[in-house]
Amino acid sequence: SDPQELQIAPILSCRTNSFGTSNADFPPGDPGMYQLDVTLRRGQNLAARDRGGTSDPYVKFKLGGKEVFRSKTVHKNLNPVWEEKTCILIDNLREPLYIKVFDYDFGLQDDFIGSAFLDLTSLELNRQTDVTLSLKDPHYPDHDLGSIFLSVLLAPGDQREATMLMRKSWKRSSKFQTQSLRLSDLHRKSQLWRGIVSVTLIEGRELKAMDANGLSDPYVKFRLGHQKYKSKIVPKTLNPQWREQFDFHLYEERGGIIDITVWDKDVGKKDDFIGRCQIDLSTLSKEQTHKLEMPLEEGEGYLVLLVTLTASAAVTISDLSINSLEDQKEREEILKRYSPMMMFHNISDVGFLQVKVIRAEALMAADVTGKSDPFCVVELNNDRLLTHTVYRNLNPEWNKIFTFNIKDIHSVLEVTVYDEDRDRSADFLGKVAIPLLSIQNGEQKAYVLKNKQLTGPTKGVIYLEIDVIFNAVKASIRTLMPKEQKYIEEEDRLSKQLLLRNFIRMKHCIMALVTAVCYISSCFDWDSPPRSLAAFLLFLFVVWNFELYMIPLALLLLLVWNYFLIVSGKDNRQHDTVVEDMLEDEEEEDDRDDKDSEKKGFMNRLYAIQEVCVTVQNILDEIASFGERIKNTFNWTVPFLSWLAIVALSVFTVILYFIPLRYIVLVWGINKFTKKIRNPYAIDNNELLDFLSRVPSDVQVMQYHELKQDPTHSPSKRKKNNPA
Repeated sequence: SDPQELQIAPILSCRTNSFGTSNADFPPGDPGMYQLDVTLRRGQNLAARDRGGTSDPYVKFKLGGKEVFRSKTVHKNLNPVWEEKTCILIDNLREPLYIKVFDYDFGLQDDFIGSAFLDLTSLELNRQTDVTLSLKDPHYPDHDLGSIFLSVLLAPGDQREATMLMRKSWKRSSKFQTQSLRLSDLHRKSQLWRGIVSVTLIEGRELKAMDANGLSDPYVKFRLGHQKYKSKIVPKTLNPQWREQFDFHLYEERGGIIDITVWDKDVGKKDDFIGRCQIDLSTLSKEQTHKLEMPLEEGEGYLVLLVTLTASAAVTISDLSINSLEDQKEREEILKRYSPMMMFHNISDVGFLQVKVIRAEALMAADVTGKSDPFCVVELNNDRLLTHTVYRNLNPEWNKIFTFNIKDIHSVLEVTVYDEDRDRSADFLGKVAIPLLSIQNGEQKAYVLKNKQLTGPTKGVIYLEIDVIFNAVKASIRTLMPKEQKYIEEEDRLSKQLLLRNFIRMKHCIMALVTAVCYISSCFDWDSPPRSLAAFLLFLFVVWNFELYMIPLALLLLLVWNYFLIVSGKDNRQHDTVVEDMLEDEEEEDDRDDKDSEKKGFMNRLYAIQEVCVTVQNILDEIASFGERIKNTFNWTVPFLSWLAIVALSVFTVILYFIPLRYIVLVWGINKFTKKIRNPYAIDNNELLDFLSRVPSDVQVMQYHELKQDPTHSPSKRKKNNPA
């Protein structure tokens, strides 16, 4: 840690760890809890720490030795603008807020720029104060390291607000949780988003050349609050065409600012910064598509974007006692909204989901008292809602109802249980992942909680009642469109177990092809005369009578054959044993405390090699998943998708049978050549790949598999057998 922090630590400990504290130690009428709202505005004349005479600064707030906030990184700027807000819960005003500024170094130890203290006892209650802090380094006290500008508001807080603030201020923790639960993740009071911002990235023009060949490999990063997206990489061009669409949620009515940065991908090295721009959403009118040509600051060229703001209220929270779906009138309106007669009305509104989070039993004890403070996070794609916390209880009752609009019926509902911890990140207690198509409406079920990788059980069960209402035609059409990206994703990490698993999955796919080739070769070798004779006659018949429509017809017959095998009880579907045996891929993510930041090991210095290995690992996963998805389509793993494939193959068979091939190719070519003329900003997509992206791989099948509760170890049985 910074020596300045160590110098003040003994003084703080003397003030805060004494017994027999008198009332004079606290302000009159001290409620015992305070809420500190901090807005990190900007920095000015920060010290340069990079060779180019700039820095990539970010800021950390620490209170009582704990990191309570970390800002985004502003690249190549000595006068950065953050405009980030955070809320901090304080129970002792005598502990100052410690502010540290670092220069981010990709794969190396981050450089210390300077630090400062904010004396909380000098703040007036309920009054907004602008603060300017000069950064200092104890080793070089005479150096001018720049200044940090803050706006702070100190107010008394009650216990209810404290619960919400603590939950919202959790930083990303590698030890206990997979996803971030910071304040910016959720709307401050209702946790509900007010609208959707749809951003279509069309193209870039005249970008700056970053490679020795005079070209670049550009990609774009978007950020709105906690929501982050990354575009695909377009290799070797200064005028890239992306045509990708991203959806952001608006949590504030006044909008926000989308920060956009353009980067050049450099394998094995730190990616080069090309330029940046920002979109102020408060200046855009709603329900209207805006075409924007944004010049890049700190670089060259500009981006072409389409931005649309749409008001929406797609998620709600209510108590179980106020059940809107049980109201027959309300239910009839929802059924009418998604009836077959409404199949072409608002294609993006596929369905309606209601989740009743009732209670949990026999949860893991996460606190030293043998209890937990559990709460639930309910997620559907990028929609994310929370229950309240039930304190000191291993059998909590929440009785909350969450409703979502469904945009893709192939989405997966995730319900995660955490233990609220006042002094650190939330402890992970368990999780379940439920595909919407596997839900049985109106049935209250006990789901066995799984570990973070969803590969095995953990302690406890959670009781949910779920209703899904959707329009099958809209769902089918949406299946052939690009899948929504999720902005809350784990960063790619190198894992020996994961790499080995992907190699084995890849080997299974290759072995399946090798087996098929060997089987065909054995027919030529007459190893089995009856089989070879049948194959020879089939070959003569097919070749002599071959028509193009027979290709989809053969695939259709394969689907039908597997369907009858399943119906007759001869289901031989099996997912690779390597997936069944996949136990915990232990996560060893870096903790972002100062100690870890200053003790980065040798592996982090070889980040370039790790990045290549991660790329290989991901490519293996994609290839293996592609083969498994094709297999699972014909294995009826998801009946809805298999039926959709039967309908599509039947249509193709009829078309190829009655319409000459040259007419089909002619229509296809005319459509392709005129598509950009008819719709210049259409997003290119491949319907077949979009369809396969909805089919689960073998890994996902195992993750979504519902674990059966052991009756001998059920919570209710334990209660009866052990009244004490």
